[in-house]
Amino acid sequence: MTNPLETSSVHLRISGRVQGVYYRASMLQRAQHLGLSGWVMNRPDGWVEAVAEGSRPKLEELIAWCHQGPEGARVAGVDAQWQSPVNGFVGFAIRR
Repeated sequence: MTNPLETSSVHLRISGRVQGVYYRASMLQRAQHLGLSGWVMNRPDGWVEAVAEGSRPKLEELIAWCHQGPEGARVAGVDAQWQSPVNGFVGFAIRR
């Protein structure tokens, strides 16, 4: 059984109406509130992409939030791929 306090990592791809609705800024605030590290960015294909690291329960909270997003977003799908943590992030940031 995995220790829920061990650092985990998830790569997220969110589709739908997720650009131009403060999705990245809202995810930044949510991730900081949860004590996660990583990054979020808009992709040229209209998706939002993110990598987040922290405890698995906190990451699962972020994933649940991603399915709704901020007011104005219309999330069509969230692809979450668990991966080995990098442990190289300091805080959570928006990438351009």
